[in-house]
Amino acid sequence: MSASASSVYHSILSNHVTRVQTQTRRNISFRVSCMAEDPMTTPTSPAPRAAPKMSTKFTDLLAFGGPAPERINGRLAMIGFVTAMGVELAKGTDVAAQLADGGLPWFLYTCVLLSVASLVPLAQGVSVESKSDGLMSSTAEMWNGRAAMLGLVALVLTEVAKGGALI
Repeated sequence: MSASASSVYHSILSNHVTRVQTQTRRNISFRVSCMAEDPMTTPTSPAPRAAPKMSTKFTDLLAFGGPAPERINGRLAMIGFVTAMGVELAKGTDVAAQLADGGLPWFLYTCVLLSVASLVPLAQGVSVESKSDGLMSSTAEMWNGRAAMLGLVALVLTEVAKGGALI
């Protein structure tokens, strides 16, 4: 291996930016460049990406793939599941009896209040992900809401199958 070829090979293997210019017998020159980073340097973190603009139109917020429907339903399910289980443990009444004994107005009031409270920040352009961190993340809220929705449905279906309250 010639000395110039050896230096090109060595520079490519050592991951340094190297420029080698070689002359051959025919007076043709060529250049080889290696732009790999030096592995001994500390990597720099990529620049943070700007969050994509979120639409604040009411129809976009409540669209099937929009940010509001699953969040609102999850929040309502979390409150509904805890409330239904608490009242059932305290009074021994099933969900249907709870709604019939004055729970329906409270249910409707809670639905309106949580829906408005969830939509106001979204309508102002504040995304859920921008305000979440650590233990109380938007992903954790989404999964807790999904679990509460399934739990509430399972509670009602079990009560219907058994013919009354679980207790």
